[in-house]
Amino acid sequence: MNGSETTRRDFCKGAAAGIAGILAAGAAPSLYAAGANSKIRVACVGYSDRFRATLLPCFLGHAGKEGFEMVAVADLWKKRLFEKAVPEMEKRTGGKIQAFRSDEELYEKGKDIDAVIISTADFQHARHAARAVEAGKDVYCEKPMAEDMRSANLLLDAVDAKRKAGFAPGAVLQIGSQRRSGAAYHAAKQFLESGRFGRLAYVDLCWNVNQSRRWRRDEKLVKSLRKEDVDWNAWLLDRDPSEYGFDPRKYLEFRLFWPFSSGIPGQWMCHQIDTVGWFTGLKHPLSAVSSGGIYAWDDGRQSFDTFTTILEYGPSKLNGKGFQAVFSSRQTNQERGNVERYYGPDGVIDLCRGTYTLYKKRKTAKLAQDYKAAETAADTGADPLASAHMLDWMKCIKERKNPNAPVEAGYGHSVALIMSNAACRTGMKASFDEKTRQVVVDGKPWTGYKAV
Repeated sequence: MNGSETTRRDFCKGAAAGIAGILAAGAAPSLYAAGANSKIRVACVGYSDRFRATLLPCFLGHAGKEGFEMVAVADLWKKRLFEKAVPEMEKRTGGKIQAFRSDEELYEKGKDIDAVIISTADFQHARHAARAVEAGKDVYCEKPMAEDMRSANLLLDAVDAKRKAGFAPGAVLQIGSQRRSGAAYHAAKQFLESGRFGRLAYVDLCWNVNQSRRWRRDEKLVKSLRKEDVDWNAWLLDRDPSEYGFDPRKYLEFRLFWPFSSGIPGQWMCHQIDTVGWFTGLKHPLSAVSSGGIYAWDDGRQSFDTFTTILEYGPSKLNGKGFQAVFSSRQTNQERGNVERYYGPDGVIDLCRGTYTLYKKRKTAKLAQDYKAAETAADTGADPLASAHMLDWMKCIKERKNPNAPVEAGYGHSVALIMSNAACRTGMKASFDEKTRQVVVDGKPWTGYKAV
């Protein structure tokens, strides 16, 4: 490690009091200014399909220009870590990749790591992100941020603790709600806030596919996962090992099994419902009622292949009386496809088409002149929205400011999806208690799983 790297890292991890003093004086310093010629070193936590196919290409597309480099990977499965992750990443990055058998080992031994990209199982995101924040790292954390309130509160508190210690903005934590980095979505938000749309009364959300193999893995791959090659208890985190024994399907096909994923709410609803919270400025719904079941793909899964939830929202800047949002999804038929429409007495906004219609004027127009092209501005050949989102995170790390989807954004969509999941699994209405910070069903906090 050269002198400039040492100086920068010492500065990044320096005395909180000194930084707090600078902030109090009105200046927001870049913590990376001290070592302007050294690159910001990033590690992957969880060598997932999402990381390989989308996040890594997005990262590499901006890394050279922004001064970042990928240098390490942590994964609990030894076979995947040494036989796949390291050789593939070295080939794609052109550099040496350090290997760690867990995120905890990464933080213990990888002292020169500045930031991490977390793409582990759905239920692990918040807890892995909290460990990273506590270790002094900046974080790009895949969505959903959390599948239970214990984990959501843990991460929110970890970031708040850093803020109170004088580090602004605590940690540069970007939740993978990439719509928030889309120019087209910003155009829709601006139109709603302009007052031209009028009152918002109803939001229609839908995400339909016809995919029996969605979230399934090749049987040969599943059989190759041996108990001796992975730390199962470490993978479970706070799920009780006496309740949840070793199962390769749950490890590799976690989105099909509760309490490791809620399935449809955590994978698809949280994208669309995050936009609702962002547009309206509301932190979470007031209540949720839901229904779901397995009607076609009876392959041992526990996650529903069909799901519907009705969310009631309170007063907002777009309607003083509140509004209703309905999300539906099926994995059994793709008709109707993706829908994101915002309705009011005076018109409708169609986010999928990028248009708005005003009834009195009988006019349909584009939200932005170049609605689709706007999303390609930061494209690196992968997912345009994810690419723009990754770039926003990188720039915010250097400028030490909150990215487009900070921890509060992830907390909001987590509350909504946990409420929806709780309502579906209990058959009762779910709400959120802001004082206890818990999702409540029948007057009691809901967890839905056995914890340690």
